[in-house]
Amino acid sequence: MTVVDWARVADIADKAARSIASAWTVVEKDDVKQEILLHAYERRTYLEQHYDEQFLWMFCKKAGTQYASRERDARDVEDGKYYYTPDEAKRALATLIYSDEELGQMLGRKDDLLSCRITDSLISARLDASLALNRLTKPQRDTVMRRYVYGLPPKDDTERKASNRGLDALARRMNRDLRKVVA
Repeated sequence: MTVVDWARVADIADKAARSIASAWTVVEKDDVKQEILLHAYERRTYLEQHYDEQFLWMFCKKAGTQYASRERDARDVEDGKYYYTPDEAKRALATLIYSDEELGQMLGRKDDLLSCRITDSLISARLDASLALNRLTKPQRDTVMRRYVYGLPPKDDTERKASNRGLDALARRMNRDLRKVVA
């Protein structure tokens, strides 16, 4: 087992934080560095097992990027603009099997006093979902399409988890794209 040189880890964390803060406008270098060092300290036994320069760089870069992503997602939720949830993204995906004309004919049908199944907001969510789908990685897109558009059950637990992660990624992408248009 190797003893961790925390000064060396702090130096690499500083370089990684500088790189991440320049790419992600929602975070500052010092905050990213602090989060990287906390992440490293919490996983110090893992660091001791895999202690080399390349691993430390990738470890720090990943921890800093995850922090920046969490900060961006938190800002997106708190900025007062509309925010798609994964459940809303799932409902929008379920409509992709219909053509625009078929969906337009369904608008207002099957409604009662307590609920409205297809609304104008679902149509805009459908548009946002179709644009965001193209920005997912091909494996994510294929898994999400298979499960939520075509309605096929997952083959195994791994595919179920992958489709849930893909749905979360789609909702984040829909929100990110929505903010680009509005901002």
